[in-house]
Amino acid sequence: MKIGEKSGLKLGQATRDAFGEALKEFGGSHPQVVTVDGDVGNSTRTEVFAEAYPDRAFNVGIAESNLVSVAGGLAACGKTPVVASFACFLLNNAYDQIRMSVAFPALNVKLVGTHAGISIGEDGPSQMGIEDVALARSFPGMTVIVPCDAPSAKKATAAMLTLAGPTYLRLGRPKVPVVYANGCDFEIGKAITVRDGSDVTIIANGLMVAVALDAATDLAAEGVSARVIDMHTAKPIDEEAIIKAARETGAIVVAEEHLAAGGLGSAVAMVVGQTIPVPLAYVNLGDRYAESGDAEGLLEHYGLTAAAICEAVRRVSRR
Repeated sequence: MKIGEKSGLKLGQATRDAFGEALKEFGGSHPQVVTVDGDVGNSTRTEVFAEAYPDRAFNVGIAESNLVSVAGGLAACGKTPVVASFACFLLNNAYDQIRMSVAFPALNVKLVGTHAGISIGEDGPSQMGIEDVALARSFPGMTVIVPCDAPSAKKATAAMLTLAGPTYLRLGRPKVPVVYANGCDFEIGKAITVRDGSDVTIIANGLMVAVALDAATDLAAEGVSARVIDMHTAKPIDEEAIIKAARETGAIVVAEEHLAAGGLGSAVAMVVGQTIPVPLAYVNLGDRYAESGDAEGLLEHYGLTAAAICEAVRRVSRR
């Protein structure tokens, strides 16, 4: 069964496709927005913006460090540059340039990493951005956003472009289930409860939100009431939502398409440990790189599944 089917979710666009559309739409009324590409605009979908506003689109070639430095210069001149590349190329190759040309001077640069996680599939481990959230969170002052579907990705794009300061937006390659078929009230730093529950809370972001909803459906059949929270903003994290969940449900499982270290699970654990300690469990990639394969097969092989979330819930839940 495909992700989201148990929860009755329909397949929608990839978050990268939704981003491209939203960027073009926003750019029409905001002439200060420009794009800076690393010769992968057809993959990141910034080509949609470039076709509409060719004089505001810059392609620096396959040179991510230069890509970020150019964006820093544009931001210093009053532009709002959107820097887009594969998540692994952008965060890993250009980490020092992001630190010195964007984060340290706190410039209004929008970093967009597409093809994140192992769901990139057959392109293989060399192109899987699985450390990117941890790297982005490490920059002081950096906002980090991981939308779960196309409607929230569109809202996230507009919110990112309206927000002042450096921001990282994480997007995926495959089409994903539509969690917010009727739209959503997206606000940076404010989590969304997509399913209420009283026995345990599952906190997720990205495509793992749909997986979490499937897990909640399975758990309900076992008599376990699971709350599902879309923690689309990994930084600044919604501490209030986490504390409320810990107090009301007594246990938390964090699910993310990322390494164990430094991602959403780490952020949630910091809040819980300092406020209301409750049992915690994690569903993630652990401490390992993946391999090449089809997206669904990889998610299954590496345990990013509803079954894995259910098992984690059983370890921590008071039911």
